[in-house]
Amino acid sequence: MNSSLDLGLIGNGTISALIDKNAEIVWCCLPRFDGDPTFCSLLREHTNHDGFGYCGIELIEQIITEQYYEPNTAILVTRLTDAHGAVAEVIDFAPRFRQYDRIFTPMTLIRQIRRLQGTPRIRLVVRPAYDYGRERCTTTSGSNHIRYIGSGLVLRLTTDASLTMLQEERPFFLEDTVTLIFGADETIPSSITELAQRFHQETSTYWRGWVRDLAIPYEWQEEVIRAAITLKLNTFEDTGAIVAAMTTSIPEAANTERNWDYRYCWLRDAYFVVNVLNRLGATHTMERYLSYLTNLVAGAPGGRIQPVYGISGKARLEEQMIDTLPGYRDMGPVRVGNQAFEQVQHDVYGSAILAVTHIFFDRRLLRCGDVALFQRLESLGETARQVYDQPDAGLWELRGSSRIHTFSSVMCWAACDRLALIAQQLKLNDRAMYWRHHADQIYTVIYSRAWNERKQSFVASFDGEAMDASLLLLHDIGFLSADDPNFAATVAAVEKELKRGDYVYRYVEADDFGKPENAFVVCTFWYIHALSALGRIDEARNLFENLLAKRNHLGLLAEHINPVSGEQWGNFVQTYSMVGLINAAIRLSRRWDVAF
Repeated sequence: MNSSLDLGLIGNGTISALIDKNAEIVWCCLPRFDGDPTFCSLLREHTNHDGFGYCGIELIEQIITEQYYEPNTAILVTRLTDAHGAVAEVIDFAPRFRQYDRIFTPMTLIRQIRRLQGTPRIRLVVRPAYDYGRERCTTTSGSNHIRYIGSGLVLRLTTDASLTMLQEERPFFLEDTVTLIFGADETIPSSITELAQRFHQETSTYWRGWVRDLAIPYEWQEEVIRAAITLKLNTFEDTGAIVAAMTTSIPEAANTERNWDYRYCWLRDAYFVVNVLNRLGATHTMERYLSYLTNLVAGAPGGRIQPVYGISGKARLEEQMIDTLPGYRDMGPVRVGNQAFEQVQHDVYGSAILAVTHIFFDRRLLRCGDVALFQRLESLGETARQVYDQPDAGLWELRGSSRIHTFSSVMCWAACDRLALIAQQLKLNDRAMYWRHHADQIYTVIYSRAWNERKQSFVASFDGEAMDASLLLLHDIGFLSADDPNFAATVAAVEKELKRGDYVYRYVEADDFGKPENAFVVCTFWYIHALSALGRIDEARNLFENLLAKRNHLGLLAEHINPVSGEQWGNFVQTYSMVGLINAAIRLSRRWDVAF
């Protein structure tokens, strides 16, 4: 097999899985998003008869495959057709629905394999691994289950398939329906088929109801719905943390060693996610994240916060190389953990405060911000005003250099600006004046040091010359108005230096690993947003349609894209990219009331 990102994502807020066009589970971490990958063939290719760390459903003499989601759900359907016209259908999902006044999200994956026509002959291959692919799980079995035993985890497969056929991986004719339920080492006290069907129906009802409550734009409805569901799947239900992506070490470009573990919560990325979901009306996700974030803020020593935390709130994410997995298409290294937790990235103060600002102004929320929460946020604001003109690694997390990044400084300004607005909302006039004074001071310094007179543009760093795509966000953040000629001039400078064909690079100068080879997907979305703000709607729509055409067959996007081939690279599914899609659709869509 040859790995690709033509994959579908299923999940329920506790676990997730990536499934390829042939119905193989190529990536699944247990017992949660950042756990040991029980199925890991995405990072270690295999043939049908060797290796372990994957879960396959093989149709003998297969010639055609079709894959799609059940409408408005996270339930994936894969149809396999053999050379004789026989068809088998695989339905994959993780149960998620309301039960006993709470959301039920067990560590469970369900696979139902149904005969649709003819006499399909299939083989079930279930070979879980543990310790990042180092060892194959040992097994024990009962009357209708197999226990896969690894280090610290027992995965039980309960099934109505023949255990002999499954354990010996022998082909058999699919006569009706076979069900596989992967979960904790617990007995299922009811009919396997009936339980799977009930969970299927309950999960479908949940997702359709969730989608029905979204405030989506008139145009590109299916694209926005799929992106919104995907963002929801990247939210860890137990704590509210939002992971940047479900994978580790998918390279940003071929053989570059730009391989990182994204299964953690970056405060910057999470802010963009909750902001866009709030625009769609999905307030529960925002409330859960705000709970996660306020707990981090409360424990922040001296008002200092990290750019990234574990999904439990864990602070230390020590990065290590894994030698048991060769990597995506053998393009290592494979990394676990992310050393960015040690980096200084000053924009995080703005990201945190901008996210929490919602709680003071959005009257839909169950909990409203109060003076006590505002006072906790002030410690972050104090740090922001102290560091806004100090060097950092920046939002692109440079590992070998630091400078005073304009975006970081603007986000520090935003932290003070929003604190002034919150204080005004709370009628704390002295604090409002205090924070407005500091915001204005920072604003003046940014204008004097980040504006390059020769280029007639804001630049990536104070007193610098280089450009970076984050400058496209100056209007979104509120630093510049859309009709400010300096915003239009900055967009023109980004076009000149960072645009390559239909794509915008984050930057083009060499970094720790050389010059970037592929375009960072969200930067093109940012450019589309900027064009929209400037009234260049036709250009923006054309670029947006081009990006939509580059999604995989299920409507999903990774982090990077090759501007020549259109192939996706980088960790998958990337929340940044899906956020960009939704924001662009909202900005560019015709209004409902004038669409007809």
